[in-house]
Amino acid sequence: MSLSVDELTEMIKKRLFIELEASGRHVHLTKQAALRLFGHALTEKRPLSQPGQFVCNERVTLVTEKGRLEHVAVLGPERKECQVELSLTDCVTLGIRAPIRLSGHTENTPGLTLQNGEASLRLDSGVIVAQRHIHMTPEDAALHGLSDGESVNLKTLTGRPLTFDQVIVRVSPSFCTFAHLDYDEANACGFQKGDLGIIV
Repeated sequence: MSLSVDELTEMIKKRLFIELEASGRHVHLTKQAALRLFGHALTEKRPLSQPGQFVCNERVTLVTEKGRLEHVAVLGPERKECQVELSLTDCVTLGIRAPIRLSGHTENTPGLTLQNGEASLRLDSGVIVAQRHIHMTPEDAALHGLSDGESVNLKTLTGRPLTFDQVIVRVSPSFCTFAHLDYDEANACGFQKGDLGIIV
């Protein structure tokens, strides 16, 4: 079966490059937390690149003794545990020290208070700085010769190219292939939407 030029170009692109995405500060909530803060379940505003994931219409304010961040995005669907993902710059604003972790690894992490108007919810833990990572389909992982949990170096083909090390590969049939950088990392390398990276 012959391939069109566009199909061949896309195949080569997937073999060589990883599309980059910038991931801003956001919150994941349980169903109970959503009911406490909003009085209803989360509602979808727009889909994200990962299947089934979406930005919600709902927003929260993050509050600590030393600072606050308003209008913080909530991502759905609801999860089994609440989690807050920040950049290191956000942590300075809030006056907290959050560890760099993969999503879901919230043991021994600081907490804060979530607010929506008069409603509030205190989290005793769950605040992390997200470890840079690549979501990858099993097919794309096979193309790159990678496995789940592997650490790679990723060079950004951006306005200010950088090579990030310790980028964790996360493989699942429920993923689409994208590399996620937080806003500190994205700004440092001059990221623009549609930019690519290459594993080196």
